[in-house]
Amino acid sequence: MAQPSTLAAQRADLDRATGELDPPLAVADLAAFRANARDLVRRAGTTPIRIATKSVRCRELLALALAEPGFAGLMAYSLPEALWLHREGAADDILVAYPTTDRHALCELAADEAAAARITIMVDSPEQLDHIDAAVGPKRPELRVCLEVDASWRPLPGIHVGTRRSPAHSPAQARRLAETIARRPGFRLVGIMAYEGQIAGLGDAPPGKPLLSRALRWMRRRSAAELAERRAAAVAAVRRVAELEFVNGGGTGSLETTGAEPAVTELTAGSGLIGPTLFDAYRSFRPRPAVLYALPVVRKPAPAIATLFSGGYIASGPTGPSRAPSAHLPPGLRLTAAEGAGEVQTPVSGEAARELQVGDRVWLRHAKAGELAERFTHYHLVEGDRLLRTAPTYRGEGMSFG
Repeated sequence: MAQPSTLAAQRADLDRATGELDPPLAVADLAAFRANARDLVRRAGTTPIRIATKSVRCRELLALALAEPGFAGLMAYSLPEALWLHREGAADDILVAYPTTDRHALCELAADEAAAARITIMVDSPEQLDHIDAAVGPKRPELRVCLEVDASWRPLPGIHVGTRRSPAHSPAQARRLAETIARRPGFRLVGIMAYEGQIAGLGDAPPGKPLLSRALRWMRRRSAAELAERRAAAVAAVRRVAELEFVNGGGTGSLETTGAEPAVTELTAGSGLIGPTLFDAYRSFRPRPAVLYALPVVRKPAPAIATLFSGGYIASGPTGPSRAPSAHLPPGLRLTAAEGAGEVQTPVSGEAARELQVGDRVWLRHAKAGELAERFTHYHLVEGDRLLRTAPTYRGEGMSFG
């Protein structure tokens, strides 16, 4: 936790840097962003990091991260996004993280040999191959595909810990799918991905919950050990079928453990660049808040309450307090239980609210990394108390990918 004097200085810097701008507004603190990038590389060791674009959604920030040693390639969250990033020259190696059924985008990929050579699409079942063939037909460039292996932990029959992703969980299932891909003309299997959401995306130190913290750490250790063995076996089984270019794994919360697996050739991270509130609940690392947003005080309904304009930026995932934004500066503010973060107004309470006046700004943090970019058309790039320039988000460039 930053000291009050440090937080006061940060607030003063942000207010000076953006003093000529009217909130609501969002900023990217470039010093924090670069520090986060270098810490991710430190934690990854010698394993390169592919950037998860969904956690950034701003081409300028993606370019800044790719310029840092230790980062290589992008992981897009949809094929239309990957095609757009390719057209804009954002990267020459783009992996699409999720299977696609977008027929228009598949036709565009198949019609562009350069794109087909640089974009890899995700599959986890023969039915997806059937859909692609039906969409684009047999006369096309060979499409690069990555096989996703389910990384969830299944300690006992009927118990599933982790995200619901690929149906291919065992090494034998992975090999059968690889053999199916190898027999299909028009496809080339080039990679394997296994994302361990129950480790990478689940903090092991939730504040004020010591018993849950111990249970989560135990689960993470057991799951990581099981996955390392199963992933190595799956990779070995698939390599008997195809020459793989990469094996992708990990996320911001599991770089150390996943990067230590010999079978893994690259990692993925994105949220760690931004430092949203969901990543405050990790014991081994703490990214700096690199993207913040300011809302103006428009009402003072009581001495210790200030009402902010708009602000209902609730994150995706299971509904609850962890998905709400958090008041960051000045320290000592909290959302009210009765209203929370609202569509048109967000009251905050606490002793710090007594000093706030109409026209002041309150700085907040989003719970997730990339979703704030869906609320703002631009990020104002700041360093210290200086506004350097303004960069459009995806939405600011007129792009939204679901």
